[in-house]
Amino acid sequence: MRSRAWRARLALGALFVLFLTAAGCAGRPESEPITLVFKYARILGKGDPVPGLLREFEGAHPGVRVKGEALPWTSDDQHQLYVINLEGRSPGFDVMMLDCIWVPEFARAGWLVDLTGELTPDELAPYFASAVTAGTYEGRVWALPWNMNVGLLYYRSDLLARYGLRPPETYEELIAAVGRIRDAERNPALEGYLWQGKQYEGLVVNVLEALWANGTGLFGEDGAILPDPARAADALRFLRRLIETNVSPAWTTAADEELSRRAFGDGHAIFLRNWPYAMDLFEAPGSAVRGKVAFISLPGRARGAAGGGSTGGAHLAVSRRSRPPELAVALARHLTSRPAQRAIALGAALSPTRRDLYRDAELVRARPGMPRLDELMVAGRPRAVTPAYLLVSSTVQ
Repeated sequence: MRSRAWRARLALGALFVLFLTAAGCAGRPESEPITLVFKYARILGKGDPVPGLLREFEGAHPGVRVKGEALPWTSDDQHQLYVINLEGRSPGFDVMMLDCIWVPEFARAGWLVDLTGELTPDELAPYFASAVTAGTYEGRVWALPWNMNVGLLYYRSDLLARYGLRPPETYEELIAAVGRIRDAERNPALEGYLWQGKQYEGLVVNVLEALWANGTGLFGEDGAILPDPARAADALRFLRRLIETNVSPAWTTAADEELSRRAFGDGHAIFLRNWPYAMDLFEAPGSAVRGKVAFISLPGRARGAAGGGSTGGAHLAVSRRSRPPELAVALARHLTSRPAQRAIALGAALSPTRRDLYRDAELVRARPGMPRLDELMVAGRPRAVTPAYLLVSSTVQ
């Protein structure tokens, strides 16, 4: 009797444990939603539309939560954060905003999900061709274009008009305009030409643009490094002379995009090299230069040697360790969709990678320079697309 009672109690205990286990397994999907982490840089402008876009995605995917996490401001710091986490095999994020120049490096390292099979043949057609190329490595698509950049020359249209000057087509004309305006204004706090000379990726872009303006480049058509060393050396001497002759201030060697943008936006300079995001901030309510700024293509060094801006921007890629990756891919596609890019262009100081948005009536009303910006985006020149870009950049710096 005692043996039968003991066996009965043991059986009941086992059934009770099975019941609790089954109940726990049945309740887990509801109590523990899937969480995706999206890493992206701080959005400048009127507001950050990304949180609203993430809530939209959650609404269309019940049981999924998306957490947006901020990246450091500079691209070099972003790159370091990614490499440390991805090499450590526990990145803790699913979708990542990448500078377009990193895509080949990250793809070759095996850190990204190959998106090629997820895309229809015509899905990439609406994007700038250069942006699609930047997200492609060895014939495979590893990242979707999210926002687009090109180097621009900003100028104080009010000051140039005051002295009967036209926007400069060459750097010689820019230097002459700086001298004319400064002599007449007699304002010792008014700087001439601001650009990014700090030791980081922004300096590399300025160096490349100086090489192009002087009729050469870092690589030749056959892949040769510095195909015209004399022109390259002259371009670097020119950048140095801008500082030595006070056309550009001494603090240029510490200047990044934001330091130079703020100085120009406070009304303390005549010319500025920067990205398109700056125009939205110059036109913001309360800006000291609102209604006084315009932009053109970067100048050449002499007539006939056309200048041009470097293209840039950000792509969205999916970590290969994302679980489940299909939801992370869906999030990247949602954020790069036409409605999402339109919302970002209207609410933030970012330029879309979908070309038709540059003719969108509402966008053009809000940002009248969009059609001209589209032309400059197409005319811009890309940096080298190579998995060894970090070495290239470090060497140039």
